[in-house]
Amino acid sequence: MTLYIDLATLISSRIEQGLYRPGDRLPSVRALSIEHGVSLSTVQQAYRHLEDQGMATPKPKSGYFVSPQRKVPALPQVGRPALRPVEVSQWDQVLDQISHSPEHSGLLQLGRGRPDITAPTLKPLLRSLSRLSRRQDASVLTYGCIRGEQSLRQQISRLMIDSGCQIPFEEIVVTTGCHEALSAAIRAICQPGDIVAVDSPSFHGVMQALKGFGMKALELPTDPITGINLDALKMALEQWPIKAIQLTPNCNNPLGYIMPDANKRALLDLAQRYDVAIIEDDVYGELAFSYPRPRTIKSYDRDGRVLLCSSFSKTLAPGLRVGWIAPGRYQEQVLHMKYMGTGSTAQLPQLALAEFLAAGHYEPHLRRMRSQYAQSRDQMIDWVSRYFPSETRVSRPLGSFMLWVELPTGFDSVYLNQALLEHKIQIAPGSIFSAAGKYRNCLRINYASKATDEIENAVRIVGETVARLLNETG
Repeated sequence: MTLYIDLATLISSRIEQGLYRPGDRLPSVRALSIEHGVSLSTVQQAYRHLEDQGMATPKPKSGYFVSPQRKVPALPQVGRPALRPVEVSQWDQVLDQISHSPEHSGLLQLGRGRPDITAPTLKPLLRSLSRLSRRQDASVLTYGCIRGEQSLRQQISRLMIDSGCQIPFEEIVVTTGCHEALSAAIRAICQPGDIVAVDSPSFHGVMQALKGFGMKALELPTDPITGINLDALKMALEQWPIKAIQLTPNCNNPLGYIMPDANKRALLDLAQRYDVAIIEDDVYGELAFSYPRPRTIKSYDRDGRVLLCSSFSKTLAPGLRVGWIAPGRYQEQVLHMKYMGTGSTAQLPQLALAEFLAAGHYEPHLRRMRSQYAQSRDQMIDWVSRYFPSETRVSRPLGSFMLWVELPTGFDSVYLNQALLEHKIQIAPGSIFSAAGKYRNCLRINYASKATDEIENAVRIVGETVARLLNETG
């Protein structure tokens, strides 16, 4: 992503969060140049980009102002989960969500958490996979080290510096996707019957892992801009024997927020005071639209209580099935859980990824995808504003490729999903993002792909179906 796009994205996020209101004067070109250490022409390009998007309006001899005509839907409301442990449900809905392959079902899947894998910047990775698979020796067909290929762990260690972490490669364990990293982290710390505090709404994969392991989830109220309510967390820690806190603080799935650094430090302080572990999912952190990328909670960790989990499934391609975990003080337990699960991770994709990273292909790919996803986000919000009922609320993702849409109380997104099947469209109903099945009036939409007439038509159909169902039940 170029400098002016980075700056334009930062300013647009401030507008969307209400720091600059419609009609407000935006900072001068010179002030932004000094603040961000960029040239005057870079700032001017950023403002022209915002002008093209309809977010900023120039006034002769006065500077730039937030466009008064810009219509932005209200943010989703903060959920009110019961502050008590509950057993996880919704498996049947999750299974339905993941059982349809778009290649065979013909469904346009607006709800799956898949990145765009059509970018030309992935070609070097495909060439590495092809070249390694043609090797005449059988080295890539053997069991690898349970910790993962050293060359890949060294590259991951370098990548982590951008998130504020300095972790030797010896402390990193490669996993079969981030899902295994999260599962191994949970099992390394918790036993059946234990309680895990989670953000709400939360990633359904973690919810179902807790269900499978016989554990309970305690959902915390979560703000669409700042993340989990720390006062509610403190109250829960005082009242319940919570063993771990699991959350996605950077480019959250599904709300899209980035937790402020002050909140990350305060969260870590609470974890230290009550002696609980933090399982941090950073799988989307490198897809933040602003630069530099946000810091992880792990970057503030000094006693090894944060288990940092991530993967290349969202930044590159999910089919690689390569993730990793920096488990801190829990490394031996995590290794044991990995041995009980998959053992070693397949070597071929690890070696190809190590080549891809070492050759410098990763950052150009990230820049391209951040720019694409930022533009697709704005387009998707515009379509939802245009085609959905006027009372619809929409998240403001600061990274990644997922949009959270809130409809009036009483609406049933599970029924909506069924109604859309006749149009070969699938969304993600909000209830799968809650242990107790809350958020049934919400849905998640993927905007990873470049905007096309087909996708716009699908969003229009979803909006029209929502309106029809609201009229039928009203």
